[in-house]
Amino acid sequence: MTARLRPTWVPRLARSYRRPGGPWDVPTLDALISAHGGEVVDGDTRLSAAQADALVASVAGGLRERGVTPGDAVAWQVPNSLAAAVLTRACWRIGAVAAPVLHSFGSADVAAALGQIDPALVVELAPDAISDPTALADALGGAPVGAGACPSRPADVALVLFTSGSTGVPKAVLHTQRGLSWKATLMAGVHGLGPKDAVLMPAPMAHISGLLNGVLVPGAAGLRSVLVRRFDPEQALALVARERISFLAGPPTFFIAMARALAEGPGVDVSSVRLVSSGGASVTPAFVEDTARTFDCRVKRTYGSTEAPTVTTSRDDDSFEQARDTDGRAVGEVELRVSDPETGAPRATGTSGELWVRGPEMFAGYADAAQTAAVIARGGWFRTGDLATVDADGWVRIVGRLKDVIIRGGENISASEIEAALEAHPDVRHAVAVGYPDPLMGERVAAYVESGASFDLEECRRWFASRGMATFKTPERVEQLERLPLLGSGKADRAELRRRAAAT
Repeated sequence: MTARLRPTWVPRLARSYRRPGGPWDVPTLDALISAHGGEVVDGDTRLSAAQADALVASVAGGLRERGVTPGDAVAWQVPNSLAAAVLTRACWRIGAVAAPVLHSFGSADVAAALGQIDPALVVELAPDAISDPTALADALGGAPVGAGACPSRPADVALVLFTSGSTGVPKAVLHTQRGLSWKATLMAGVHGLGPKDAVLMPAPMAHISGLLNGVLVPGAAGLRSVLVRRFDPEQALALVARERISFLAGPPTFFIAMARALAEGPGVDVSSVRLVSSGGASVTPAFVEDTARTFDCRVKRTYGSTEAPTVTTSRDDDSFEQARDTDGRAVGEVELRVSDPETGAPRATGTSGELWVRGPEMFAGYADAAQTAAVIARGGWFRTGDLATVDADGWVRIVGRLKDVIIRGGENISASEIEAALEAHPDVRHAVAVGYPDPLMGERVAAYVESGASFDLEECRRWFASRGMATFKTPERVEQLERLPLLGSGKADRAELRRRAAAT
């Protein structure tokens, strides 16, 4: 029998959250999206809210006929598409747990991710079923299951997302029905979105940003969701003009590439865009200014994570300077605290320390309870691993990371995972992976190795491919050193290697 996924931690919140009309008095995800969801566009396919709901009902029936029961996890690995959106909603229609796997994951990544959750069903689709509603229904359809046929409980796990974190061991992040429903409803209001809006979504739905802004917020606000399978800046600009896109969300890499294409190519009408929301290591004041100038719209920074989605941002009535220079303020019921990374003691206002977060949208733990225990502090605080300052007015600035993670184009890459793969090569004695700044991707991966034979970039690429590693994890620079620089403790001097990589 397949094991059920259960929360390994529940946010400690006041009883008032659970009263009628309280923050957690929200509909289930199926009820929320069925009542408010808007049009879905995938290439030449365009489904009205009613047509999308009918397809969800059919696929939900097909999952049920394949033995999926409430609480079962269903996994799939497809790019942004109609199929990704419908499968997610179909799981919620029958009380199952959606478990999308990043489509760029290699075979080793997929095996490690699915090993965390033991899914009841792994869906495999032919290419023609990914965006064609008829082919999708033929492949997965069954007797339709109407909205509300299998009501979920608010505390039920609804979603699993996979993040590599800082260790390379897959972390299966669990989110509940009420946490996601609360977040979707809240962010629709924070962004001021409604049925007249349209969002372009190139970020993968196996990421919290792609799922939140491509499925959940459109489901709560009724806006049109335009899905992009593989990001191409020229295509994205054409879709902005064709679909009259008003809301754009994603990492800076998307907008930098679109701005370049807009500057180099023929004129494209982007006047419909009124809001850009972006998060990540390379969201700088200069990026905000450039993007605001390119699209002639409001641009704001956001901060969040897979475990704590979009916990800070600015609002329409905040100044441009605050949206440009900070990562925003806490939204909704979110609480923030800056703590000493070693002792956990609170630090003075304006002082840098580890950012701790708690609120209704927090994850329900990892599938591995030990991983959960490592990041939840007394009082129900989630230790983010990020360094930040919070001023007297609540404005947040993320200033660094405690975790040794390289963030490339919005993807979290574990340095230790890269190093382990490098050192598994028979000719590599010692390896260190660091990130180096890049104006487009935020960071890229550089590898420094001690090797008994020639180990160059080409060999590195071949080795990573043979191990089933995702392409985005493969180092883009490789340098052999006679000796890696060391600290007095004998550990590799990562700071020195970061400086070297940045200067190259």
